[in-house]
Amino acid sequence: MNSHNSIPATGLKGLKENWRQDLSAAISVSLVALPLALGIAVASEVAPIAGILSAIIGGVVTTFFRGGNLTINGPAAGLIAAILGGLAALDGNINYVLAAIVVSGGIQIILGLLKLGRFARLLPSSVLQGILAAIGVIIFTKQIHYALGTSTEADTIIGALADAFIKLPEANPFVFSISLVGVLVLAYFKRIDHKLIRLIPAAMWVLILSLPIVFAFDFFNQHTISILGMNYEVGPKLLIDIPDNLLDSFLHPDFAMVGTWPFWVTVLSITTIASVVTLASARAVDQLDPYKRTTNLNKDLIGVGLSTMVSGALGGLPIINVIVRSTVNVNNGAQTKWSNLYHGIYLAIFVLILSPVLKSIPLAALAAILVYTGFKLASPKVFKRAYDQGVEQLLFLSTTLIITLYSDLLYGIIGGILFTLILHMLLAKVGFIGFFKKIYKSGSKVTLLDNGTYDVKLKGISNFLYALQLDKLLEDIPLGSNIKIDLSQSRLVDLSIMENLIEIKRMHDNNGGNVRLVGMDNHVASTSHNRALKIITGRVKKRITQRQIRLQKMAIANGWSFERDVDWNTSYFRNFHFFDSRPIERKSNSLQGLDKENNANWEIADIVFDEGAMLALEVYQTTVQVVRLPSRIPTFIIDKEGFFDKIFNRVRVLSGANRDINFKRNASFSSKFVLSGEDETAIREFFTDDLLQFLAENEIHHIECNGEALMIFKYIHIARTDEVQNMLTFAYNLLSHMNLK
Repeated sequence: MNSHNSIPATGLKGLKENWRQDLSAAISVSLVALPLALGIAVASEVAPIAGILSAIIGGVVTTFFRGGNLTINGPAAGLIAAILGGLAALDGNINYVLAAIVVSGGIQIILGLLKLGRFARLLPSSVLQGILAAIGVIIFTKQIHYALGTSTEADTIIGALADAFIKLPEANPFVFSISLVGVLVLAYFKRIDHKLIRLIPAAMWVLILSLPIVFAFDFFNQHTISILGMNYEVGPKLLIDIPDNLLDSFLHPDFAMVGTWPFWVTVLSITTIASVVTLASARAVDQLDPYKRTTNLNKDLIGVGLSTMVSGALGGLPIINVIVRSTVNVNNGAQTKWSNLYHGIYLAIFVLILSPVLKSIPLAALAAILVYTGFKLASPKVFKRAYDQGVEQLLFLSTTLIITLYSDLLYGIIGGILFTLILHMLLAKVGFIGFFKKIYKSGSKVTLLDNGTYDVKLKGISNFLYALQLDKLLEDIPLGSNIKIDLSQSRLVDLSIMENLIEIKRMHDNNGGNVRLVGMDNHVASTSHNRALKIITGRVKKRITQRQIRLQKMAIANGWSFERDVDWNTSYFRNFHFFDSRPIERKSNSLQGLDKENNANWEIADIVFDEGAMLALEVYQTTVQVVRLPSRIPTFIIDKEGFFDKIFNRVRVLSGANRDINFKRNASFSSKFVLSGEDETAIREFFTDDLLQFLAENEIHHIECNGEALMIFKYIHIARTDEVQNMLTFAYNLLSHMNLK
């Protein structure tokens, strides 16, 4: 349980108590949702207004039936490829596709009622990433021609992508200028520190900045503009089409194709992608939730299924949990599910009021957003992250990507799963029958020890197919228990199971328990990543880096302790607001000692933590210092103002201390840092002139005090050994300037 905040009430009581925070967060979410909904609809080759209609339904309908707290519901880029595939398979008739959407929503409701949402966990993580990467390539390829003002006659994704480069000299400069500005805004927006500019989301700025070009070159009337002897067409066809009467946008499903194979391939593609992404997003948002609440996944399926049926019946797109908008929701301080409802209402108001303005939005602006989205889904970072998790994960991702691009989503999923299973068999060196016996008849068991600890022994093959068995094995263990999970007899442990184990650890640790993962000394992996696929072998000789050797020597020389291995117990870090919604991937290279002069124990460790999730994921590696104080002092947060505000700017809001406390007597400190805390009087008394001057003269990024300990970010990177010494010197001097009596 979150140790800092009381969990917000649910239902109508939660609405009454938290409406201000939820209403405020929903404004930001709706400003992000508006351009994305338009873009997703255009990319799906349906009417732009269908995207907004879907987003409104996702907010207004889903909220009352779903099981999540902070997730936002609406149309998503992940379903674009499924809709395009459906249109191609069903004679280009959107009414047939709408029927498939309605049936898909009905299947999701049935899955939720039968509590079968857990089956979505059987999809390997790397296969899901491969599918998302393929969707990214498809979106990028389809939209790059809109961004350039060119066209293609190619009937394959690869051909269309090649045409984008071939036809680059034919690009329409007026269209391309809009797209270029949009992409630059999206790429560099996070580096802009101006608070007024940051009030409006990047995607909205893309639309706003496109309007001067539209009006300057009169996109409203068809005409030709000549530049350097070349003629370029400019006119209304380059703008999105919004009907004067919004009721004309409603379409209705046609079930005439329900007895055909293409219809059911479309249904299965939509259902599979929508269900898997919805449940994966729900679990990801649970990790971002500062209150550590857990989504009812089956209820979530019912909610999105029902709203998908409503959306399809009215001419809209499938509804899922959307991770980017959910991340915006969390980052802006939403408290309950009602922020999702408010965002839907805001969108309805925007459509009614801004309909004339929406007609002025160029397709190139939406293309810029989608090209950027597609690139992020399949960027080099995605492949590097997979490689960092193990070369085999890169193979799974790449194979799924290739199969999908040369067939469709459904065959991509099937092919990715089969390839993953075959490679698992080869790595485990087990025959076909024996392989499945070691999954479903592994002999894994749970034993309750005399000291109250649950001893879990996982045996056989622990891969993605074992996920449901693992849930069943652990379902009777009370939440918040002490658990030892022994993997020493697991022949193979894959990334999906490691993710599940880390999720189980998070849930129990957050509720006062302690989960230890042991028995991996005899396993080998292709990378040091804590989630990498592991295969049992002889005892593995652990490699040690030069930095670890230097840290070890430093520890021996000073009488400190040093542990270089990955430590799964990072629960103490969660006592700080900064990690309320930033999951810690791992901790390692931990130095621990005692400041004898101030009687304070300290620890310096390398950590990897996440900001955001899935599409919004940013991974940071840094060295953090924690100092346990000999006496209580006021709680406070100090942030450096500047580029890294994007990382730290929300911590003060979560703590309920979002007001900057200025010290007129030390302007150099107040101009360099933002200081906040709950008890301003106590903080002003604690921060003496001597302490303020010391802080003003030093370089830090973040100091947080929870009353009992300090957490210090001095560098936003893995510290060198000389920087580790600087961190210690800084901490010793900081304590000497504090009144700890």
